[in-house]
Amino acid sequence: MINHKKYMKYAIKLAKKGTFTTSSNPIVGCVIVKNNIIVGKGWHKKRGSEHAEIIALNMAKNLSYGAIMYVTLEPCSHYGLTSPCYKKIISSGIREIFISIKDPNPKVNGTSIQKLKKSGIKVHVGLLKKKNKFLNREFFKWIKTKNPWINLKIAMSFDGKIATKSGESKWITSKKSRQEVHKLRAKNAAILTTSNTVLHDNPLLNVRLKEMNCLDKKYFYKKKFIQPIRIIIDSKNRIQKNHKIIQIKSKIFLIRLKKDKKNWPNHVKQIIIPEYKKKINLILLFKFLGTLNIKNILVESGSIFSSSLLSLNIIDELIIYCAPIILGNKSKPIFLLNHIKKISQSKKIIFRKISKIGKDLCIKINFKKKQ
Repeated sequence: MINHKKYMKYAIKLAKKGTFTTSSNPIVGCVIVKNNIIVGKGWHKKRGSEHAEIIALNMAKNLSYGAIMYVTLEPCSHYGLTSPCYKKIISSGIREIFISIKDPNPKVNGTSIQKLKKSGIKVHVGLLKKKNKFLNREFFKWIKTKNPWINLKIAMSFDGKIATKSGESKWITSKKSRQEVHKLRAKNAAILTTSNTVLHDNPLLNVRLKEMNCLDKKYFYKKKFIQPIRIIIDSKNRIQKNHKIIQIKSKIFLIRLKKDKKNWPNHVKQIIIPEYKKKINLILLFKFLGTLNIKNILVESGSIFSSSLLSLNIIDELIIYCAPIILGNKSKPIFLLNHIKKISQSKKIIFRKISKIGKDLCIKINFKKKQ
């Protein structure tokens, strides 16, 4: 008897290897099995490079004839940066294929499944579907809505404070938590902050390999990695060339209500977004960023901007690094939601995952959708 779940789980494990490098593409893994032996395997490594199925077929060569393929996402059926995968699968002689989940991309969305069936290949859809839907939840949201998935990262004390009364916040959490943040940054296509944060902290907001932990470095493909785009909300044009964030030569977007006349370096681009009540219209901003093939964004900011995102129901996932310290009631809180007067007005959340990182807790939270 063939353990189909075992091979799909391995395909999922392979898919995760593309977490840091696939950019706007989904992460995909593929395994080819013949006589209960793996003869081919692959994962999608970078946007524009060969897909997982093609890599696995190239490894299997003639052994793919009469074999079974396990793939975490429906193979592509259209010409993009690569040619359609389903054609090579058909010509390879694969006799049976397990597809975990249908691709929601309108250019695919079941068409490959139909073509594979018509060719005589036995097709099964839905094996470990929930796991793979979660694996590509950010891509699925972006492909369906064209809005990026928004991750909000916050470091806080046990009593929900992000800084002391004087504004001191370095360092609330441990070195291990800060190492995790570099991994989190690397998983996102863009990192977004505000001019307030830049003026106060003067951060770099890039991924620094030296500061990632050893386990993460194992799966980090430096040659294929592209630094996330750094996005700064700067409605009052306060960011200057001498800020540290400008000195790092990877792409930066300054989000403004009007351009200044400065001669900015080539990696800095001023983007104008219409205003809402004399501020950047955040709904329009994220819609615009989605059109640039940005599937996920990590927000690192203070409580004022974080509260704005929360009020607008823009946050998809909240990642809290909670330190075992207490800062007291006069320190700066995680959110400023003064409009909430009753329990019925509260924001409803779901604790998705709670784990320990050194002395800290990492709490991953999703928000309940309104019924």
